[in-house]
Amino acid sequence: MTRQPRRRALVALATSVALAGGGLTAVAAPPAAAAPSGLKGDFDGDGYRDVVIGNPAATVSGKTYAGAVAVLYGSAAGPDGSRRAVYHQGTAGVPGSPEEDDYFGETVAVDDFDRDGYADLLVGASRENVSGDVDRGTLTLLWGGPRGLSGGAAVRVAHVPGTGCNLAEGLYAGDFDGDGAPEISVAARCAAFHLRGPFTREGRPQSQRRDPLFGTTRGGAYGNVDADPQAERIVFVGLIDGRPGGTIYVDDWTGDGYARTLLTGAGGLTGEVGDVDGDGYGDLVTGYPDEPRNSGQPWAVGGTVQVWYGGPDGIDPAQRPQRIHQGTAGIPGGGEPDDRFGASVGVADTDADGRAEVAIGVPGEDFDGKSFAGTVTLLRGTANGLTGAGARLLHRNTAGVPGAAAKGDGFGDEVALGDRNRDGRADLTVGAPWRAAGGFVWHGRGTAGGITTTGSFNVTAARAGFGGEFPGFGEVIAR
Repeated sequence: MTRQPRRRALVALATSVALAGGGLTAVAAPPAAAAPSGLKGDFDGDGYRDVVIGNPAATVSGKTYAGAVAVLYGSAAGPDGSRRAVYHQGTAGVPGSPEEDDYFGETVAVDDFDRDGYADLLVGASRENVSGDVDRGTLTLLWGGPRGLSGGAAVRVAHVPGTGCNLAEGLYAGDFDGDGAPEISVAARCAAFHLRGPFTREGRPQSQRRDPLFGTTRGGAYGNVDADPQAERIVFVGLIDGRPGGTIYVDDWTGDGYARTLLTGAGGLTGEVGDVDGDGYGDLVTGYPDEPRNSGQPWAVGGTVQVWYGGPDGIDPAQRPQRIHQGTAGIPGGGEPDDRFGASVGVADTDADGRAEVAIGVPGEDFDGKSFAGTVTLLRGTANGLTGAGARLLHRNTAGVPGAAAKGDGFGDEVALGDRNRDGRADLTVGAPWRAAGGFVWHGRGTAGGITTTGSFNVTAARAGFGGEFPGFGEVIAR
């Protein structure tokens, strides 16, 4: 295969479609909810989780790579784009102004940051210049309410070193200490920062701590992998020590601080936590889509996914993780260089059997003579863990998936699992941002038999409210 640029470079697709402050597709405001649902990801409180799609390649008011985010509001029919909105730094109430190469929307995270019952949206712009510091990076909070997102604040992060820090290159949020308020963990090339909520409407945290970990930080994940009531924070440090896949740490709150555990031999550039084997403890699923650098490494050609199983005391760093690749029994396809198996992973229960399934993005996969068309592999969770038995392959030529596969779609560059229609089963949203004519996302429902293509739909950039074809749309989807 010809080498495809990695995801950070994919924004070079860019777009010639300019978003202007008053030029967006107009949509009706969501109807006001009687009371907020309290659901994570429900910005308007109507009881349905909403979908956030970041596009850091967006041109806004003539500024290339200024960046924007789209929100597809949820409903019983799913996030079909019938109710949507686009936000950028030229939108009324959003701090800052659109500038070239800001990359607003490069990272996103969702939580109720002010604890008013409505989910809020956190947006990273890692290449924004601040007070003369080039590529320092910024964070912006957009506030949820009865009519959806409206207004925002710049998050106050103290003691950021400055030029080249790329603040918010990685971003995730959750209640890591069990106090009922969300924390924000911010990855950057200069350091990592942990901000404790709740946050004021001026964007101020209750406290802040700087983490000495730095390098090409990739971000992280969170979820409860042990018997205590709060989630653990998973930190992906990237290539800080030169090892492929970098280093993965698990931070566990002890009551007066975090105990940090190194997962020796782990590797991953993306990951998510879910209960794959149904034992009541979260398991960490990581994706390492890069190629092995030498024959002594455990990574497979084309990419590898690992599962670290949780338990009463958390993830045992001495365990040998389960490794899955395209040569594993039952897994469709065969590993080829630059397939990027594991470029993205989603972990959630799609059939309501009490065990999480895993969706694996393979955006570099060729099929039917179309290079980099991309696929998604779906694996079942069982009492014995993740299995290749009954694995399914999804792509644009799968029956029930609208449209047809094309060279360079990159289907599977991003995947996200979550219950969007309130039926108790996780649904699948897949990003395909590489197509030259414009990116899109595909959405399929969870059922008793897992993800179905029946009634599935695509949402293009134009449908989302960008007003035209928009390469890069679908590169970032909020978890």
